[in-house]
Amino acid sequence: MLDPGQQAPAFELPNHAGEPVSLDDFDGRVVVYFYPRADTPGCTTEACGFRDTWDEFAERGVPIIGISDDSVSDLEKFRDKYDLPIELLSDESGEVASAYGSYGEKNMFGKTFDGVFRNTFVVRNGTIEHVFTDVSPDGHAQEILSRLE
Repeated sequence: MLDPGQQAPAFELPNHAGEPVSLDDFDGRVVVYFYPRADTPGCTTEACGFRDTWDEFAERGVPIIGISDDSVSDLEKFRDKYDLPIELLSDESGEVASAYGSYGEKNMFGKTFDGVFRNTFVVRNGTIEHVFTDVSPDGHAQEILSRLE
């Protein structure tokens, strides 16, 4: 897991429209959040929380990037269904999530599989500023906003 003060791993991934997006595309602060699966209850709650506080993040000049191992087409459907202004990126291999300590073995209903962990990083000029692990989706956007004061 990354800690505040460490360099944020660089990445370039396709977004919900299949266009490449890089961490280097963002100056200043950016929220990079990892979530397990598009259009599931927890992930929808979390994404809609960011949507509903979008103006507050925009006032602070802080864009939001959501990363999962979903396909580009699944991300496009998710974004359209919930009118999400968030940049959603597809990390199907889990390589970027792994670099952020947000991918690995999970257990659900007695089955073991690899997947994305729900973690969030606030990156400022390429350096990790805040780390939120094992995030609770409900109220998470507000939690981040309170740390950006």
